[in-house]
Amino acid sequence: MARKFFVGGNFKMNGSTEQIKKIVSGLNNAKLNPEVEVVIAPPFPYLALAASENKQSTVAISGQDTYYKDNGAFTGATSVSMLQDVGATWVILGHSERRSLFGETSEEVAKKTKYALDKGMKVILCIGESKEERDSKRTFSVCSGQTHAVIKALSPSDWANVVIAYEPVWAIGTGLTATPVDAQEVHKQLREFLTTNISAEVANATRIIYGGSVNAKTAPDLSKEADIDGFLVGGASLKPEFIEIINV
Repeated sequence: MARKFFVGGNFKMNGSTEQIKKIVSGLNNAKLNPEVEVVIAPPFPYLALAASENKQSTVAISGQDTYYKDNGAFTGATSVSMLQDVGATWVILGHSERRSLFGETSEEVAKKTKYALDKGMKVILCIGESKEERDSKRTFSVCSGQTHAVIKALSPSDWANVVIAYEPVWAIGTGLTATPVDAQEVHKQLREFLTTNISAEVANATRIIYGGSVNAKTAPDLSKEADIDGFLVGGASLKPEFIEIINV
């Protein structure tokens, strides 16, 4: 089964009105490969701006997180309906920075994922191991555990709207990148895990993308691997090379 290549840009806590306009304008004026699905995730204050400025039919807007309640006394939280109201159709959930800095558990990520999907959002589900976990040869046990928590919360049909982003924590923002062989090994194991725990149909259809200091130099070789279906890009998504990554 052919899986459509997917490139996400996670701007994290970066940007200004001027910078967001510049990035989106660059995408609007670029000749993007129409066979690639692109999603950009600006900070919450700039989602409506990015959505209104975006003219590319292959580019969608994503939130960087959401909560599993629709409204109420949840200071600092953002609901799915709010994201949708300003033009977002995707949301990133379970990013390692949310897990490590804000204490989100895999069970909470699973709850958020189910809620977002039920409300009509599509989800980029992030998983990945720390350097300590990798050094102690627990990469797959960590990744499968984070994935399994979500599997338990979803129905098989929900996975049509989920992209898994494997992001080894030790490679995020460090300049280090997993080798294509190492990344492919984890992606292949994840696909086999989906086959065993959901179905072969879901495993073959679900896109598993790689993140971790992806740039225009590392993307070409990574993209050649059979089970790497795209990228979740951090710092490079703020730069012109993001277009090169999309067109890799």
